Amino acid sequence: MNSVLEIFSDSSERVNYNIPDFPLYVRKGRLLYFDKYVAPSHWHSDLEFILVLEGSMEYFVNGHTVSIEKGNGIFVNSKRMHYGYSNNMNDCHFIVVVIHPILLGEHTQVGKVYLEEKFGLSTEDYILLNEQVQWQQEALTKLNEIYEEMHENANPLRLNAQVMSLCANIGDHIQKVPRNHVDDNSWGTVWKMTNFIHEHYEEKITLDDIAFAGNVCRSICCNLFSKYIEQTPNNYLIGYRIQKSCEMLKETNRSISEIAIACGFQSGSYFSYTFRKKMSYGPQDYRRQITIANPSSTY
Repeated sequence: MNSVLEIFSDSSERVNYNIPDFPLYVRKGRLLYFDKYVAPSHWHSDLEFILVLEGSMEYFVNGHTVSIEKGNGIFVNSKRMHYGYSNNMNDCHFIVVVIHPILLGEHTQVGKVYLEEKFGLSTEDYILLNEQVQWQQEALTKLNEIYEEMHENANPLRLNAQVMSLCANIGDHIQKVPRNHVDDNSWGTVWKMTNFIHEHYEEKITLDDIAFAGNVCRSICCNLFSKYIEQTPNNYLIGYRIQKSCEMLKETNRSISEIAIACGFQSGSYFSYTFRKKMSYGPQDYRRQITIANPSSTY
């Protein structure tokens, strides 16, 4: 995620974070909004938290899958591949809080040292948050407080204090874990290739391009995607393009043709065909459903 503004032809802005230049993303979401109730697999430098409000979901993090029930949640560490989904295609309502390290002092030396120690690759990939465990229940409560503050007052000082408190709580309890050097190198290659897709999804991308980004051959590229993401490179690329198109459909008034080109599809008709194949309905229907479900646009 990034905090760069995108200005569209209808003069609308799309900001990944809620407040421009304040890298904190706080929203409510539903699995219903994703292709076959499966959110796109992705990673970022930010720390991510999920609190399940209704229903339940399975959650994939760096090759491990866990279940999250109503009232519970999960903390996902920085630079871990992750996504939520429902095997039974049941809806799940949740709060998602995504925190960029700059809010935690990444720009200072002491902050860098702390973040590497607590949220680097040598610590746990995730922590399940259970409302029956006191310190974890405090973290879940803090997620609710952050959501309420963001959508009622949006006081950046209070939000920053809440975020710092939340992450300090996690930092007090996160554990060091032994790492397999080979797996670490493989994950690093996967991150390079997926990051290339994130940065160039609007362009024409081939399998050779993706493999080159990871400095591997086509065969190894496909094997790494299969092992660590459980998708082919092309399916990951299409899924990411669909994800970005969904964001534009929700947050802008851009035409279908404009969104198609902006997301790397050859034409509006091919985009509509691919979108319908993945989502079981067309982009206009998706936009209509989102508008009805969220008239206040707070999703």
